Amino acid sequence: MSSSSELELGLVGDVGGTNVRFALVDLSGAAPRLVGAEAFLCADFATLEAAIEHYLRRAKAYGPRPRGAIVAVAGPVTNGAAELTNGAWRMSVSGLMQAGFASAQLINDYAALALSVRHLRGDDLGQIGPATPVAGQTAAILGAGTGLGVAAALHDGASETIAATEGGHIAFAPTGELEIEILRHLAGRFGRVSLERILSGPGLVNLYGALGRITGRETPPLEPEEIVTLATQGDNALCVETLDRFCAIYGSAAGDLALTYGARGGVYLGGGIAPRLLPWLRRSAFRARFEAKGRFAAYVQPISTQVILHPYAALLGAATALRAGRPLEDAASAAHVA
Repeated sequence: MSSSSELELGLVGDVGGTNVRFALVDLSGAAPRLVGAEAFLCADFATLEAAIEHYLRRAKAYGPRPRGAIVAVAGPVTNGAAELTNGAWRMSVSGLMQAGFASAQLINDYAALALSVRHLRGDDLGQIGPATPVAGQTAAILGAGTGLGVAAALHDGASETIAATEGGHIAFAPTGELEIEILRHLAGRFGRVSLERILSGPGLVNLYGALGRITGRETPPLEPEEIVTLATQGDNALCVETLDRFCAIYGSAAGDLALTYGARGGVYLGGGIAPRLLPWLRRSAFRARFEAKGRFAAYVQPISTQVILHPYAALLGAATALRAGRPLEDAASAAHVA
């Protein structure tokens, strides 16, 4: 390993609704390499800058203070500024510059995740279904967590363009009578029902409540983590049904995005939920619903579906952008919102 005096370091961050992750990036090699990655609770800090200072004090041993920073955020990035959709922080490039960085950028967290895909190998991924990823082709990324993020790494055969979108807010498309009833129930609460109303942590709670009401069962208040735990332990039939339906709808949405983007390079699931549910996703209707595209079933069948297991994948993507010195314009970095 190079000594700290030989390292050229940058800072990358990944700000979600609950956690913030940081790492230093060794910019001296042929590929981005994360150094000293750590995660913290956003609630423990009043501002992004305060969280950065806390991290950099802990990371002093790795080398001098970085001069450049890229921070991926789970919120809209407009004119160099962003607010957390599901949090209190307000962030800006100017705030990062005032904190001592010579260059700084905010990008969408799913733009960063899309940039990471080319670097993920082996244990970084968990496969669902038999299809094999195809290099050099367009890949779609979606992920259920605090919200539902959607992006794509678009390939034209010669170059890559990253597109972050508002795809988490396309309308929920029910399949079958039960899902039509779920839509009716949620429409009574929310009016328009987006995918994020189901495919997210809060969405899992919405789905649990809808299924309970439709089937006439009591629904004691549960957090998303409790629904998953009770389902995986087999202790609650309604939670099992909720998780089964969640995975089925997730598969339908992933297949729709495969068609939307022509994602022959694969569909990748990010976010905090899919890694925990990987065994369940594999035995669920996820893949069957992914492929159930009528006249276009043969189109999606060869497309791989993979869960991103790398704990700092968005940091790796941000490191890729930092090392390349490539700006991701605000228009291309539109975020998902709740």
